[in-house]
Amino acid sequence: MIRDPYIEREARNTALILTGVLAAGFGIEGFLVPGGFIDGGVTGVSMLLGRLTAIPLPIWLPLINLPFLAVGYRQLGAAFAVRGALAIGALAIALVVVPYPHVTQDPVLEAVFGGFFLGGGIGLAVRGSAVLDGTEIAALLISRRSHLLKVGDVILAFNVVLFLVAMRTLGVEPALYSILTFLAAARTLDFVIYGLEEFTAVTIFSGESRAIKNALIGDLGRGVSVLRGYGGLSGDEQEVLYCVVTRLEVGRVKTIVRAHDRSAFVVYHALADVDGGVVKRPRHH
Repeated sequence: MIRDPYIEREARNTALILTGVLAAGFGIEGFLVPGGFIDGGVTGVSMLLGRLTAIPLPIWLPLINLPFLAVGYRQLGAAFAVRGALAIGALAIALVVVPYPHVTQDPVLEAVFGGFFLGGGIGLAVRGSAVLDGTEIAALLISRRSHLLKVGDVILAFNVVLFLVAMRTLGVEPALYSILTFLAAARTLDFVIYGLEEFTAVTIFSGESRAIKNALIGDLGRGVSVLRGYGGLSGDEQEVLYCVVTRLEVGRVKTIVRAHDRSAFVVYHALADVDGGVVKRPRHH
């Protein structure tokens, strides 16, 4: 039987999106709605309008996201917009037909676990090449047109305004719990998207670069690029090592570097994304 890679990929994406829809619905109906809290982003706007008007959340959710999906259709492609529309529509239906239980009446647990399940659901949908919240679409397009604003800046500004409005309409305490929800959702979203495979770039300046390089390749199994550098003060030529590792491997890198050169200068910085070239090499025994 011939396996079609396209069908397998779409089946995987569909499973991720559906799981994300169910998880997000559980976060909203099982925790946030009973507690009277909201999340950030377009989902938060929909939840706020659902509390302040007679129109229920399952109607506000696709309605508020529709303009963002329309812009996404023009700028990011039809496939992306169709997936997003189906995912958001499925979430609205799930909020109506799925009998989610009310798990707890503790406001802290409602805020934290509501954010946990909602952020996890949004992250799973993103991994399935869809969206459950149109905020990221708007932020991405605004940042493209502005050299001063980044995606994170736009999302932060949007949510600051949203939570200030929530303080005026819902009260200070529910708004503060909603901020806790947003923080839990954002952290969970990052973990689901990047997970333990979140990559970190490592730059190593050391007189023992050859020994460190051999250890990173042989013991850790990671590829290493060797760059030529010069001391800004001394002018001496020196090998500079550059490699990309996962978050779990950072501690092992530190151990390797310290074992060969305790005075080495090492710089670590997280990478937003890595594509190609990052492969696990077989270790030497």
